[in-house]
Amino acid sequence: MTDKVLGVILGGGQGSRLSPLTQTRSKPAVPIAGKYRLVDIPISNCLNSGIHRMFVLTQFNSASLNKHIKNTYHFSHFSTAFVDILAAEQTVQNAGWFQGTADAVRQCMHHIVSHEFDYILILSGDQLYQMDFKDMIEKHIEANAEITIGTIPVTAKDATDFGILKADDENMITSFTEKPKTGLENWTSDTGEEMQAEGRNFLASMGIYVFNREYLINILNENEEEKDFGKEILPRAITQSRVLSYQYEGYWTDIGNISSFFEANLGLTDEIPKFNMFDSNHTIFTRARMLPPSKISGTTLEKAIIAEGCIIQASRIEHAVLGIRARIGKHTVVTNAYVMGSDRYQTLEEIELETSKGNSLIGIGDRCYINNAIIDKNCRIGNDVKINGGPHLEDGDFELYTVKDGIVVIKKGAVLPSGTVI
Repeated sequence: MTDKVLGVILGGGQGSRLSPLTQTRSKPAVPIAGKYRLVDIPISNCLNSGIHRMFVLTQFNSASLNKHIKNTYHFSHFSTAFVDILAAEQTVQNAGWFQGTADAVRQCMHHIVSHEFDYILILSGDQLYQMDFKDMIEKHIEANAEITIGTIPVTAKDATDFGILKADDENMITSFTEKPKTGLENWTSDTGEEMQAEGRNFLASMGIYVFNREYLINILNENEEEKDFGKEILPRAITQSRVLSYQYEGYWTDIGNISSFFEANLGLTDEIPKFNMFDSNHTIFTRARMLPPSKISGTTLEKAIIAEGCIIQASRIEHAVLGIRARIGKHTVVTNAYVMGSDRYQTLEEIELETSKGNSLIGIGDRCYINNAIIDKNCRIGNDVKINGGPHLEDGDFELYTVKDGIVVIKKGAVLPSGTVI
């Protein structure tokens, strides 16, 4: 796979549905599971599948993503492996930003084709799953396909949020519809007994594609008005090319909004999580930080994931994920929450000075109550702060926090004075 396949990971656009987490970073750079970034997921899937050459295409708030990739993915000088950023750039041929997924690949094609490969694997940078791409590419070759689309069976309720496909007995895709609102009964597929027993009768596109090299070059050049794979390129290709459906039945979720992001993170605390971070065959790679182990004192832990470098003195942590360098004070209760942690430790001198001035420290103070919340990085939450998210709160965007679907998101670097109530 190392010589045959090149990976391209799409960084996405503004990511407004994940705001405010994307106010200062791109979607692939959003921290997940306490110590990773979203982009680590597709990169790790590639590395575990023997695909060691990847480009990440970005254009929005890409500084933190560039820094993460530069500090993380280092390979031997004797290897051809790389993970490189391709940012949107003005050229003589094109002075504009990426206008869609296909346009992003088209604009970067002069960089991509300078490498040797037979197949190009195109992935999204904001999905959570563990997938063996070797099998997908082998099926693509066996079927003599020009495109293979990763598909996943979904229920009728979920089908309206996806591009839905129909395939024949040889798994060749025959038709496609984007987010159907009516006539769903005409789009059912034979997804297998197990999937049908769960009511998952519709084949949804995962936004994961394999293209033959020359085929992709040709189809992108044929009509430069087509800017998007899902909405324009693929519907046309299905009518004139061999497009294979590769059905995946494992755990997969699209981190498209705050609610799905929150559920995906808290789902990792389940006794047997759907996304298995402890599988040595599917290692998740990320930046190697030289952090001390976490220190916990007087805390009851229940269904909690705690990253390295934390200092915890809370009375209770339940159904929560704590990110690197998280600091939580005495008699504090944290439930149903993702605390992302911080980028640095304050020195003892800093702590003494800030405390003498009555300022909040980086982290969560004493006697706080945090429920149904996401605390972004480097927040300073004072003592006796109460954050109680839930359906009783109306959606809204405020100076220090945002409420979406009852989830309170404290913005990166926000300072909440002692006694604040949300």
